[in-house]
Amino acid sequence: MLGVEPICRVLQVAPSSYYAAKKRAPSARARREEVLKAAIVAVLEGNYRCYGARKVWRQLRREGTVVAPLPVERLMRALGLTGLVRGQGEAHHDHRCRGGPTSRPGGADFGAPAPNRLWVADLTYIRTWSGWVYAAFVIDVYFRQVVGWQIATHLRTDLALDALEMAISTR
Repeated sequence: MLGVEPICRVLQVAPSSYYAAKKRAPSARARREEVLKAAIVAVLEGNYRCYGARKVWRQLRREGTVVAPLPVERLMRALGLTGLVRGQGEAHHDHRCRGGPTSRPGGADFGAPAPNRLWVADLTYIRTWSGWVYAAFVIDVYFRQVVGWQIATHLRTDLALDALEMAISTR
């Protein structure tokens, strides 16, 4: 193993410069990046490691942290952190986490013991060139499969009822 002096001689740097740099306090940027790294990890952990750099950046802004998107991307890359990519594997978390269709805050899981015992519904909207399109879905929790759906250009009660009727008729 070589000492500091021979390496500094080859690099044409004074050894005193090396020792001064080693003793120097971290720069303001380095201190800020350490704070940002902790905030990024907190945002990711708070969202089950699902967020990518863009969503982390937006969440940091909502929380009042002023930062540009590129440093967030760079720091996430340096930390080896990535968000989930649609269609590439599963998240490494419990599927009964917050936001699940059958999870409750107390931790009780109301999963379906058999098919057609528990259905959940969802309404969503899609922007198209000709305007908004609304979709209603009915999902069988046991199979995690869509059993009824309906699409319309309006968001009235019969949209959801038509999706429910389709689910009933197919089951």
